[in-house]
Amino acid sequence: MKTGILCIHGFTGGPYEVQPFVDYLEANTDWQIVVPTLPGHGEILELKSLTAESWMMAAEQALRMLQKEVNRVYVVGFSMGGIIAIYLALRYKIDKMVLLSAAAKYINPAQLLHDIGDVAKKIVEGKSEENTLFQIYSKKLRATPIPAALEFVRLVKMVEPYYEQITIPVCLVQGKKDGIVPYTAAPFLFDHIKSTNKQLIFSDSGKHHICYSDDCQNWFPQALAFLREEVQEKIC
Repeated sequence: MKTGILCIHGFTGGPYEVQPFVDYLEANTDWQIVVPTLPGHGEILELKSLTAESWMMAAEQALRMLQKEVNRVYVVGFSMGGIIAIYLALRYKIDKMVLLSAAAKYINPAQLLHDIGDVAKKIVEGKSEENTLFQIYSKKLRATPIPAALEFVRLVKMVEPYYEQITIPVCLVQGKKDGIVPYTAAPFLFDHIKSTNKQLIFSDSGKHHICYSDDCQNWFPQALAFLREEVQEKIC
């Protein structure tokens, strides 16, 4: 049986957000992996006039194309991509999902302030260019129109009422130091999703870009094992 994986990045992001996990999957499987760039996203953001529907439809198109080439489809969704993955599972036959920092809730003020405080300290020390978080936030703040941010919120709200309709196997991975999506988002989804086969993995050191966490080599194998075999309901 030929297996395909659709990986969906997050809001204002691009395929690079999931690339470490994609590299791991490519090194350890022979699965066909597709990582589309959603409209307006990528290295250069052009989000003006784009809507939630444009991102959802782009993911749908990529899924339909993949379904034509494989017998079994898994979907990996990061942040907003996790919410889009849930949307796809409501409409299409998907065998399993892995949701990474899924944006069922967003903005963890305490951790965000901690991260921004770290950025401020680097600025004072004259080391702001060395701080990846500073570079990411400054770039995105300049390039993200307010209407686009509102479309992101609207997308989350559109899918939220249907979490309980999800019954396929789901693995959720969440960093406890996420400054964008509170770590409580994953237990929230875990409780609302009605799958009997579901797994919750926490990264103690993980921030929002969970695929770049210091302990990713711990959870990468766990997520792959979940995709490879049927597991009983379990919390790690």
